[in-house]
Amino acid sequence: MKVTRFAPSPTGNLHIGGVRTALFNYVFSKQSGGLFLIRVEDTDRERSKKEYEEDIISGLEWLGISPDKTPIRQSERSDMYQKAADKLIDSGNAYWCDCSPEDLEEMREQQAAAGKKPMYDGRSRNLGLERSDKTVLRLATPLEGETVVNDLIRGEITFNNSELDDLILLRSDGSPTYHFCNVVDDFDQGVTTVIRGEDHISNTPRQIHIQKALGYPDLEYAHLPLVLGEDKKRLSKRHAATSLNAYKEMGFTKETIINALALLGWSTENEIFSIDELIESFKLENVQKAAAVFDLKRFNWVSSQQLAKLDENGFFEVIKPFMENEDVYEDYPNYKKILLAMRTSKTNLKDIAHATRPFFYELDGYDEKGVKKFLNESLETLTFALEVLSKLTEWNETELDMALIKVRDYFNLPIPKVNQPMRIALVGSTVSPSLGLTLELFGKEKSLERIQKAIDFIS
Repeated sequence: MKVTRFAPSPTGNLHIGGVRTALFNYVFSKQSGGLFLIRVEDTDRERSKKEYEEDIISGLEWLGISPDKTPIRQSERSDMYQKAADKLIDSGNAYWCDCSPEDLEEMREQQAAAGKKPMYDGRSRNLGLERSDKTVLRLATPLEGETVVNDLIRGEITFNNSELDDLILLRSDGSPTYHFCNVVDDFDQGVTTVIRGEDHISNTPRQIHIQKALGYPDLEYAHLPLVLGEDKKRLSKRHAATSLNAYKEMGFTKETIINALALLGWSTENEIFSIDELIESFKLENVQKAAAVFDLKRFNWVSSQQLAKLDENGFFEVIKPFMENEDVYEDYPNYKKILLAMRTSKTNLKDIAHATRPFFYELDGYDEKGVKKFLNESLETLTFALEVLSKLTEWNETELDMALIKVRDYFNLPIPKVNQPMRIALVGSTVSPSLGLTLELFGKEKSLERIQKAIDFIS
């Protein structure tokens, strides 16, 4: 049985890259019938906020990535870290150091001048200093040999111990450092496998040294490729939205987000899948080593495929809050018929909902490009179409399509020259269902009224 954990710092909203890390941890643990845990690393007292913690946990639960035990907080575990520190001191694997910031700076400058790697030289290791308000606790790191990390994605990664200095475990105020908390918590939570971003690779040998000094069992490690923007730089707001909330608000379903993020750095034959199908087919060893590039176009494509998989009732359910944001409700005329007709007009729920607005409310105006390309040159066409349509006694898609053919034949025009000006007249843009269906959904009175308004606009 595998036990994994997601360990976010609550210093900001849940990042889309963090969601992917949590997802891979969750899926890997579920494949073995194991446990997925959440640990809130809130030791940064100034930047950690309760609202960020709530955002992270609620966001994951919305996606269906719920922890199997109540999340723990590092800020509530000081006694446990102190006991572990005492164990290291008693075993001789840690020592007190009173080097001042000035001492450390001078040390680094001398090492750099000599062409050496700047690092702590262990000068306090054998002094037998006592704890005081000026000392920090350091780990007595092995001076020789190698530390080998058997990464489940990258294979063996070897580090020379001589290049790793004596890490600080407790600061002078007694607060524990990131690496120390990390190791103690993983052991206490029974974690077997650490899956995290590749930016943590250099942390791993340091944490292994702490584990061995405390007599803890070895863990499995897997370091995921970073998520980059299309310019191959780390994903940030200049590339795309970076928080989970932003994608929720844009109208991407949780299935879409899970699907799209799983494909960042991992590939499978079936590109559209549910989380249960992901659990069945996911293989950690198939995660690529190279960085994963975030592509919003692919995100949109996955969204369109996931929306297409929904049955009608499922679609009505997920789009309902977005329709309400547009002040459109289920009791409006032709509500469901219009939604189904517009279902494939856009790739996310927010845009689909907004695209239905012209069917329920008066137009705010016409698309500028559409006006220049189609509407301005269509006065004669729309005038004749208005005349033909006003004479129809049966207002249904079939009869309307026949009437539109009559208009095209009369002027010997291609389909876009007739249909696109009509669409702009009806919905303000060139995006709508088939024109016959669009006219049917508006009804005769509203259709003729909007065509006349477009004629007046051109005139």
